[in-house]
Amino acid sequence: MHMLSRNATFNSHGQDSSYFLGWQEYEKNPYHEVHNTNGIIQMGLAENQLCFDLLESWLAKNPDAAAFKKNGESIFAELALFQDYHGLPAFKKALVDFMAEIRGNKVTFDPNHLVLTAGATSANETLIFCLADPGEAVLIPTPYYPGFDRDLKWRTGVEIVPIHCTSSNGFQITEPALQEAYQEAEKRNLRVKGVLVTNPSNPLGTTMTRNELNLLLSFVEDKGIHLISDEIYSGTAFSSASFISVMEVLKDRKCDENSEVWQRVHVVYSLSKDLGLPGFRVGAIYSNDDMVVAAATKMSSFGLVSSQTQHLLSAMLSDKKLTKNYIAENQKRLKQRQKKLVSGLQKAGISCLKGNAGLFCWVDMSHLLRSNTFEAEMELWKKIVYEVRLNISPGSSCHCTEPGWFRVCFANLSEETLDLAMQRLKAFVGEYYNVPDVTGRSQSSQLSHSRRRSLTKWVFRLSFDDRSPIPGR
Repeated sequence: MHMLSRNATFNSHGQDSSYFLGWQEYEKNPYHEVHNTNGIIQMGLAENQLCFDLLESWLAKNPDAAAFKKNGESIFAELALFQDYHGLPAFKKALVDFMAEIRGNKVTFDPNHLVLTAGATSANETLIFCLADPGEAVLIPTPYYPGFDRDLKWRTGVEIVPIHCTSSNGFQITEPALQEAYQEAEKRNLRVKGVLVTNPSNPLGTTMTRNELNLLLSFVEDKGIHLISDEIYSGTAFSSASFISVMEVLKDRKCDENSEVWQRVHVVYSLSKDLGLPGFRVGAIYSNDDMVVAAATKMSSFGLVSSQTQHLLSAMLSDKKLTKNYIAENQKRLKQRQKKLVSGLQKAGISCLKGNAGLFCWVDMSHLLRSNTFEAEMELWKKIVYEVRLNISPGSSCHCTEPGWFRVCFANLSEETLDLAMQRLKAFVGEYYNVPDVTGRSQSSQLSHSRRRSLTKWVFRLSFDDRSPIPGR
């Protein structure tokens, strides 16, 4: 007899995804520049470690903040005692000001519409709990962050229906794709409650265009559903095509603040990526709907941000000299590191989607596949993990509809480790192309022949229910 609940044993957590399996393999044999030089290099972790020196320098100059002091006097007892789940007013004000600064102060945010959560994971799940019931659905453009299968579905019972995007237009959202996803949900007798997008995109490393955002707003307005914009990477946009928040487009459309579409747009944010502080567990929901704010605030009691964390970050984010310098320097370093990864990939004969944001590149290795199948993608991924000893995320784990794409992270590594990773990959590609198979032909010949046969245009579309299990699950 099972002694655990259905929730505890239900397999929708997604932990058997290759995205998580790659992490498990890394943890068994992690690379270390001194103690384990032949270990697996972690390139599957979207962590920003490029600007810790700026934050540590600020902490050294402002010891009172970390020592829980104010004007030289200890406030430890004040912070240690119970705080209600609305959050510290000073921190909420500092956070909304920082969010506005990242967006070029083109939009402002009201602290009263902000709900603090223990990271973006908690924020997204809380919003889904507020907006949808078990058995209802949200639409998400592919490829998308693999963790959404856990964050949005596991405990809520809500379904995800994919909006299939393809490489033909750089994986941008189109009107036909939106309508097809909506119709697919209807065929499955799922009531659609909203669309969730990540902007900038994880895993694409691109920002959404103004046209895409206008398309989404028109779509949700027409259908009478919600739009959740996860803007956790908003401060990582580093090139000329700058980040545009959905709040800016909503404002430009001159929507009445009491209109339904205004009330149905919700933003998720976190300090995990822009400041590189995932361990601090600081996330937020911003909504124009008072009922959503009230409900989410009550639910936030299950995942609060500690008062000590709020106090420290309140002081840090209130220092405008620091935030201005940090935002600019962070974007500069991300751009340099991304350029280094792209250059290393090119030397290995590998291209990627042109990106302008994020902590990763969306890399095209389809020319290395034995066939245009997800089975071939998994075969290549296993070689990269076990033989090249790089943990990267296969596109199938992100529900990409085209085999051969991989997400490769670059901001959690030192330059030296990134160089080593590219050396390993270049050597692998060189060997992979020239090792003869049982017929005596080189794999490069096989691959070229396979690619010639696949020149006819094809579209690989699979619903989650139709997709065959990923090998190894």
